[in-house]
Amino acid sequence: MSAGVITAARVTHGSGSVDDLAAASPDSQQDAVADLVSVEGIEEAYVLSTCNRVEAYVVGTDAAVGRAALAELFSGIDDEALVRTDHDESLRHLLRVAAGLESVVLGEDQIIGQVRTAYEDARVAGGIGSMLESAVTKAIHVGERARTETAINEGVVSLGSAATRLAATTISLDGATALVVGAGEMGQLAARSLADAGIDELIIANRTVSHADHLVTELGDRTDAETRAVPLESLGTIATQADVIVTATGSDEPLLERRHLAGDRDATTPTDAGRVVVDLGQPRDVAPATDTLETVTVYDLDDLETVTEETHVKRADAAREVETMIDREFDLLCDQYKRARADEVIGAMYESAARIKERELETAISQLEDDSLTPAQREVIESMADALVNQLLAPPTRSLREAAAEDDWSTINTALQLFDPDFGDEEVPSLFENARSEARSAVQFEATDDD
Repeated sequence: MSAGVITAARVTHGSGSVDDLAAASPDSQQDAVADLVSVEGIEEAYVLSTCNRVEAYVVGTDAAVGRAALAELFSGIDDEALVRTDHDESLRHLLRVAAGLESVVLGEDQIIGQVRTAYEDARVAGGIGSMLESAVTKAIHVGERARTETAINEGVVSLGSAATRLAATTISLDGATALVVGAGEMGQLAARSLADAGIDELIIANRTVSHADHLVTELGDRTDAETRAVPLESLGTIATQADVIVTATGSDEPLLERRHLAGDRDATTPTDAGRVVVDLGQPRDVAPATDTLETVTVYDLDDLETVTEETHVKRADAAREVETMIDREFDLLCDQYKRARADEVIGAMYESAARIKERELETAISQLEDDSLTPAQREVIESMADALVNQLLAPPTRSLREAAAEDDWSTINTALQLFDPDFGDEEVPSLFENARSEARSAVQFEATDDD
């Protein structure tokens, strides 16, 4: 178990704007982790980057080292948008994230998969050590329990379905034409939700058309709407045909611009009063100028919070159950860290004592004329040495376990220094200096007994 401490920093839908999130988003989770662990004093790192949060957790030799590394990662982010947390608060927050309590849609299921993916990315990048291994796997465990033991994920469970509900508050989806830009996880969720909303036609636009074709095939089994896949290059001609557009890509630049929606529309369309665009992209998929069109209403991630408030109210009781669960699991995680820290010190203590014991046994046996010792006599000496070590170390072992349970880290750290791995190589008073005469007596007794 690492002797370091966990610090974290984050920009989320609750602390910053869509633009803040875009500015904080790394090129990849793996790259961000690799950059963090390259910083001197950073032992472990974990980065979670989704459409509505960018969070980084590090294990450093002390909190100051961790905060400095995180400040570099989030350089350029407004202080008002950046939330910083120390050890305990960081751990508790990670459990809340995996359980869905920090999501735009309370209890949504996608976040736990994203936590797992970030864990694998961090492992590949060399960021997962003993402390974050325990923390992230505990978070995943809590997230799974929350969804199987409570009703936290009943009803609207994704941003994709929330986008459909938001669009439906502005126009009627019955008989409408819908366009989903992006066939990734979020795009798939949006497409499934729209397919169930009574639309007449659903178009999936994606850079890789084969991925869009796969989604179209799946949707054909659940909807009577006409479904088809098109390449992204077709946006200029198909965007004007759609009554509702949901974008959900990972593009660095906006894909949908004002010119894509400024063309003439057939006045006989069922929703000719206007069109709705819901931008789930991070960074933005829709250029800001698009919102200046009189017949187009553009929503982004910030607007989804108003739609999901109803879900928060309905899931309030389940959320309280999950909070109680998190409290208990957080305590268990802290206890796990304490036991591991104490065991680390105790292990170092016994390792040092064992080296001294072996050295002194060798000296004592050589003085007792090793060639004349019978196996039984040698066993007596070795057993006496083992018993002496165990008796001498039993009281400090109990004290160290008690210190860990009481958060007495000064005692723990002092013990770590006393029982450094190099401890046995230094000139130190022998634990067995006074035992040599006892060893000789034991050999003499054994020899007399044999006679």
